[in-house]
Amino acid sequence: MIQHLRLAQPFIGAQKNIYMVVAIALSSPLLMSIDAIADDKTDKTPIELAPVAVTANPLGVGSDELVTPVSVLNGRELSLQRESTLGETLQSIPGVSSTYFGPNASRPVIRGLDGDRIRIMQNGVGILDASALSPDHAVALDPLVIEQIDVVRGPATLLYGGSAVGGVVNAIDHRIPKEALNGVTGRSEVRYGGADNEKSGAAVVDAGNGLITIHADAYKRDTDDLNIPGYAVSKRKSEADGTPRENKDKLVNSSAESDGGALGASLAFEKGYAGFSYSTFNSNYGTVAEPGVRIDMNSDRWDFASEFKDLGEIINRVKIRLAHTDYQHQEIEDGEVGTTFKNRGIEGTLEAGHGNIGKMNGVVGVQIQNSQFEALGEEAFIPRSNTKTKALYVYEELPLDALKLSAGGRFEHAKIGSAGGGPDDPLVPGVPRFGDAQSRSFNPFSYSAGALYALDQNWSVASNLSHTERAPTYNELYSYGAHIATAQYELGNTALNKERSNGVDAQLRWKSGHHSFNVSTYYTRFSNFIGLVNTGNMRDEDGLLDPTGELTEAAIQSVPAVFKGVEGEGKFRIYEGQGDIDLRLRGDYVKATNSDTNERLPRISPLRLGFGLDYKLDKFGSRVDVLHAFKQDRTADNELATDGYTLVNATLTYRWPTAFHLEAFAKAKNLLDQEIREHSSFLKDISPMGGRSLLVGLRGEF
Repeated sequence: MIQHLRLAQPFIGAQKNIYMVVAIALSSPLLMSIDAIADDKTDKTPIELAPVAVTANPLGVGSDELVTPVSVLNGRELSLQRESTLGETLQSIPGVSSTYFGPNASRPVIRGLDGDRIRIMQNGVGILDASALSPDHAVALDPLVIEQIDVVRGPATLLYGGSAVGGVVNAIDHRIPKEALNGVTGRSEVRYGGADNEKSGAAVVDAGNGLITIHADAYKRDTDDLNIPGYAVSKRKSEADGTPRENKDKLVNSSAESDGGALGASLAFEKGYAGFSYSTFNSNYGTVAEPGVRIDMNSDRWDFASEFKDLGEIINRVKIRLAHTDYQHQEIEDGEVGTTFKNRGIEGTLEAGHGNIGKMNGVVGVQIQNSQFEALGEEAFIPRSNTKTKALYVYEELPLDALKLSAGGRFEHAKIGSAGGGPDDPLVPGVPRFGDAQSRSFNPFSYSAGALYALDQNWSVASNLSHTERAPTYNELYSYGAHIATAQYELGNTALNKERSNGVDAQLRWKSGHHSFNVSTYYTRFSNFIGLVNTGNMRDEDGLLDPTGELTEAAIQSVPAVFKGVEGEGKFRIYEGQGDIDLRLRGDYVKATNSDTNERLPRISPLRLGFGLDYKLDKFGSRVDVLHAFKQDRTADNELATDGYTLVNATLTYRWPTAFHLEAFAKAKNLLDQEIREHSSFLKDISPMGGRSLLVGLRGEF
């Protein structure tokens, strides 16, 4: 905790001076804007932010024109869906589940794929943390300050990195303003309650004089141990291995404290902008799997971004994005630092759009990454590693009346090195556990092609074909040691080859006025899916083979695998009159198997079906959501089944007609107080979701 406070202190001090800095830099224009706001107390016009291009298409078209499937959360809808983690915030999107390692660490799972196959980005540049390494490691961003989240599925993800084979999640926060602003805009939000007794708040301010725009944001979140219905340990686990059912009604060691924020600025030009930002993220939270262990995390990030448009007929646009991250987290047990994880590096892209070649337009880009990972301490199961990647990608579109064709390709060179060394191998005394220093190089090549055809003004169909290749990561190659968080003794595989897959995706879309729906189906075949496979051996925490040991030996292996599924959602206006009523439908299903043995792969979500009703009348709004997840008993070896559940949530909102657009909200979750265990979670049998709860809040914008 002392370390957490020390790391947060420089930014906490900066927070107190944010408004003073903004006022001094742009004093005259800002005072005029503030006076104008004060004079117009009855203005009810909603604030419209500049449109943001959807991540799935580098040409900046709207989501209706995209060939690849994409979901976008922004504005008021994002505010209603915000949770404490990125994975939980995206749970309402079909095809997306989460790794849920308690309420503080949760990465998205897309179409059954997780970890290094899901590329998490911030403003188009990868987040450099350790969240893909272990499910107890949180993603280094907080949804409180995010303005938009794009979730991309399917072949177009290959443009954003070799680790995007499963999907892309891009969190957009406007910390580098892209549009010139003359005046002041902002928003703030406070929350209290919920199953974890959350106390949180965030403030975002943008101010400019038409030339220079400054951004500032800050947030803080505190939570207690999560209230749960019944026992933390499932009945199935207790019956299977004798684990006692303790800790009733509370998820022990699930509390958290976090804070952070950013300062950014940009300079507007006639045809573009250039800007930078500094942001910090601090979190101290319990790991749930180990009652006496807390993680103290800090990430500092510096970003630069610039874009210029309308440059000419050959090159009409140039975009640069660059980020440097310094990440560290320490696992603290009984006040002593046990293991420290560090990840430091730089990532950037340079992208150029070319003028039309006939009707065809597109972009060419290069991407670089250089990161240094280090684990120190007793539970360090990965050596010091360096990852360097260089990539060239291209994306082209050809509109032909009602038909739009797209094609993309990516060539990448990746070099992953290990420093070797470490303590002695427990099975071979005198030999370093991580062996000699070594490196592996890979040249993944991926490509895709797609088509979107408008049948008429309401109906359209789309399809994508793809071939993807992914270089194995440093942990898949070089891990060797006890991973206490997952109760496994992990063995990497330095002989791994590139992971290869071929996939097809098809979509049917319909839209008419307030009505819309889309359905997607997909099929992906991996010739060598890289995953952790239980060997059947057991080890103790010292790494010695022991049939009564507490750790399952798991080795990284390549197996042929098939992922296939369907997902869909729709929205229909079922009543218009004294208030409007909208019906929302959603559902998803994925099946993942080992092609050789036809055995199921682990942690695959079951069939889920849901519906919701939205009612709006003047300043009042209400919503009810019902999601039923079916029982998952088609499991992998040594994996327990999960019972089905029905999750019922409700939301009430009320807007005050003031210049600051205040809105009060109340969110009731799990109204049936059901025991909910996410099958995609590593901790499903010791960490259920929260019980029945009520959270209230107030947000405003100007």
